[in-house]
Amino acid sequence: MRIVGLTGGIACGKSAVSTAAASWGLRVIDMDEIARRVVCPGLPAYTDIVAAFGDGALLPSGELNRTEVGRIAFSDREKRRALNAATHRPMLMQLLAELAAALFGGEAAVLIDAPLLFETSLHWLCCTTLVVAATQLERLRARDGFSAEEAEKRIAAQMPLAEKCARADAVIDNEGTRDELAARAATILDAAGAIAGQTP
Repeated sequence: MRIVGLTGGIACGKSAVSTAAASWGLRVIDMDEIARRVVCPGLPAYTDIVAAFGDGALLPSGELNRTEVGRIAFSDREKRRALNAATHRPMLMQLLAELAAALFGGEAAVLIDAPLLFETSLHWLCCTTLVVAATQLERLRARDGFSAEEAEKRIAAQMPLAEKCARADAVIDNEGTRDELAARAATILDAAGAIAGQTP
């Protein structure tokens, strides 16, 4: 089974590539979705995050306020480390379980959609690594309504996009339309053997 890792800087369009890949029949494992699952109330990661961030990180329902946790984590390096320490192990365990299910299910290829592909060393699991690249600042402000300061803080908290591009096997440029992005992604995924024999 071929494992393809997909990452990119914040607001670069990674999710659009992931969604397109799934529509072409490629099995996608979304690490953001796994991250949401492992912090459900009562699970160890939830308990650890509440201990580190306090009750102010909770919604009235008792669930994590992911927006507030993200805001704090992107502003405070120690809180960001605590968040990562709480979530990375259970996320890895869930990822390995889903990869095993894909393998035993006869999947020829799987795409891991992971914002922190290189930062968490998940690239070592992959046959091929891809980065979606675009001009981030204005895209992030337009998408999430952040101030320039907040957008810059979010971008600075991640591995520089240029470094991700340098480490990846291929870069998917997203400085055009969504259709152009899909066409570029299809070409690169086909070359990686992830959608061989399929017509996007």
